[in-house]
Amino acid sequence: RQESVHLFNVPSERLHPTKGNDPNHWNGGWERVIPAFRSVCGEDGVSLGAAVREQHGRDESVHRCRPPDVVVWPRSVEEVSALAKICHHHHLPIIPFGTGTGLEGGVGALKGGVCFSLRNMDRVLDLHQEDFDVSVEPGVTRKGLNSYLRDTGLWFPVDPGADASLCGMAATSASGTNAVRYGTMRENVLNLEVVLADGSIIHTAGRGRRPRKTSAGYNLTNLFVGSEGTLGVITKTTLRLYGVPEAMVSAVCTFPSVQAAVDSTVQVLQTGVPIARIEFLDDVMIDACNSFNSLSYPVAPTLFLEFHGTEKSLEEQVTVTEEITQANGGSDFSWARDAETRGRLWKARHDAWYAALALRPGCKAYSTDVCVPLSRLPQIIVETKEDLMLNGLTGPIAGHVGDGNFHCIMVMDPNDQDEVIRVHEFTERLARRALALDGTCTGEHGVGLGKRALLREEMGPLAIEVMQGLKATLDPKNLMNPGKTLTK
Repeated sequence: RQESVHLFNVPSERLHPTKGNDPNHWNGGWERVIPAFRSVCGEDGVSLGAAVREQHGRDESVHRCRPPDVVVWPRSVEEVSALAKICHHHHLPIIPFGTGTGLEGGVGALKGGVCFSLRNMDRVLDLHQEDFDVSVEPGVTRKGLNSYLRDTGLWFPVDPGADASLCGMAATSASGTNAVRYGTMRENVLNLEVVLADGSIIHTAGRGRRPRKTSAGYNLTNLFVGSEGTLGVITKTTLRLYGVPEAMVSAVCTFPSVQAAVDSTVQVLQTGVPIARIEFLDDVMIDACNSFNSLSYPVAPTLFLEFHGTEKSLEEQVTVTEEITQANGGSDFSWARDAETRGRLWKARHDAWYAALALRPGCKAYSTDVCVPLSRLPQIIVETKEDLMLNGLTGPIAGHVGDGNFHCIMVMDPNDQDEVIRVHEFTERLARRALALDGTCTGEHGVGLGKRALLREEMGPLAIEVMQGLKATLDPKNLMNPGKTLTK
């Protein structure tokens, strides 16, 4: 119960150099550091303003704002390195900031320090169309990249709900609705440029290297993918690209029960249909999406599906999928064939977070993020739905069920401590239910603040010790986004 309060109030250890901090934690005062920052990124590249700091101390999560002491806006990797060296010398925590769309409190400055806002590093650096790869700076978002690629016949398919920074997506190992076909960030990052806590610059696969596969040395790239800013600042990522499919078609299918919808998902994948998207929305979520997006889908357990390929291959995929859904009591498909109609359908799915919030104006939302093996998916979703109803909680369900990942978007009044506690206890039960079914507490949102204890349960103490050892080697002063992921 004590942890449930931390959902909104995580203890901090803010540095106040002007108030006589222990010299072991501070070498000099702000009067030295601020001019040093300004000498690196200019007068306009440093802010002490309260509103700016508040903006950079929160994300989309329920965790309360923890503003940094200073916000800086570097314009290049060289400036990030120079700023990191200053912070390292003065023992100042570093918190990387992309677009602030995370869901686990990952940008809060628990110990004060310096927020590195990376939005001014927004260049697409190298596009190799013939090799299907591109390198981007951290200010480039997924929608921005796909807009840049519009006339090339290529696209980047990883699509979390928000228009997130691509380097931020790498930092949290994000995924989205296309992951069942194209994989997550972990499968689509070829190389990273990272500034370490002491200002050193490394390239995780070697400078400029972008092979489609490698077995050279330790996999440093995937060490930093999902590290949530705790090991270094990602200043460039090299990504896999894909050819835009010849044809795309989307469909909506409703079912008499949650079990029938999820069974259909598992069976479609078991038959080998290379489906691009297969998303589940329960009756509460589809009702919320209807209201928020002015749609009129039947209020019932629903699958949103999308097929990619040639015209001929689509016919085969659709035929097999329709046979399976109808055998499970599914409705006839409602089609979205043109780009505009498909766009409206998937916008409704991507807006699920905001649609859920609209169910209870003035409330906050917290999204669970469990992921289980496909064969365990029907069981956990049915049990979760029963748990929600039994405890009278508002938690519409939406999920990337094609890879075993789903979300309960828990809408609650943050001022109602009884409800906060009940939601926290529900999320703990759900996470442990997933762990008992050989799954994970987080499929794509990351650990951040709220899942640190669950991470220990999932990984075991020895694996956590290895992680802590890696952290201590790369960041011995514990300056990189302290208090996140691991418990220190």
